[in-house]
Amino acid sequence: MRKLLLFGASGLVGKALVEECKDSFDVYGTYATRPVDLPEEKQFQLEISDMDKMKEIVQSIKPDSIISCLRGDFDQQVEFHKELALEIENTESVLYYFSTANVFDGDFTKHHSEEDIPNAASPYGQFKIECENMLQEVLKERAVMIRIPQIWGKKSPRLDQIRSGIENNSIDVYSNLECNHLTDEILAKQLKYIILHKLKGVFHLGAVDMMTKSRFIEELVSSLSGKDIKFHYRLLQDTPDTYYFGLKSIRNDLPESLLKTNKEMIAELVNPDGSS
Repeated sequence: MRKLLLFGASGLVGKALVEECKDSFDVYGTYATRPVDLPEEKQFQLEISDMDKMKEIVQSIKPDSIISCLRGDFDQQVEFHKELALEIENTESVLYYFSTANVFDGDFTKHHSEEDIPNAASPYGQFKIECENMLQEVLKERAVMIRIPQIWGKKSPRLDQIRSGIENNSIDVYSNLECNHLTDEILAKQLKYIILHKLKGVFHLGAVDMMTKSRFIEELVSSLSGKDIKFHYRLLQDTPDTYYFGLKSIRNDLPESLLKTNKEMIAELVNPDGSS
């Protein structure tokens, strides 16, 4: 069984990946403070600043695939991933790096596909571009970029915030921001497929359609509650212009069963059994 090492296994996405991949791979994971759902000998406490321990873990496991969904200080993340790339440069390990729609937050005039050149205005987006470029320079095609939009999950802080807004009868939403969304469980299924089929390059994952943020939240709230909730509509940049912030894909690698709409994302979040 191929070995999979997951940096950041205790986060929202990390937990979903562990659950989805543990039957298909020999899974190992790291955590910062909270242990993960893996055998004790297959999980490691790791601070993002501890490069030596990171190298020890990689050397001891010799993973076929590595997923990075780490969070933390931007400068520390850049240094961590630089050292990681150099550590596996002369191996056959493939690195799957979680990037973000924010690599395009310097241009809200259109939704962006994998062939568009990143253009970021935010420090977050700029840091992700720096990591992408560095990893691709060192690892070439063994660095696979996974760009994702806003992630939701049944146990995510975002959904908890919506439930709290329902209780308080007050939710703020942007009415002029059009984008797509993704759930942790669908993302995990998509990435497992990408790894199993050894797909390379840059991937834009997310719902196959676009929806304004306000409509997504309205439909989510309607599915969660029958209450008449008071929405506070906000304008991004305080202008009525529509801002486009979706990740669209020109690739056709993924099967139809893994391509979901925003409505299907909502259905998965709302239904306890995950069915849509």
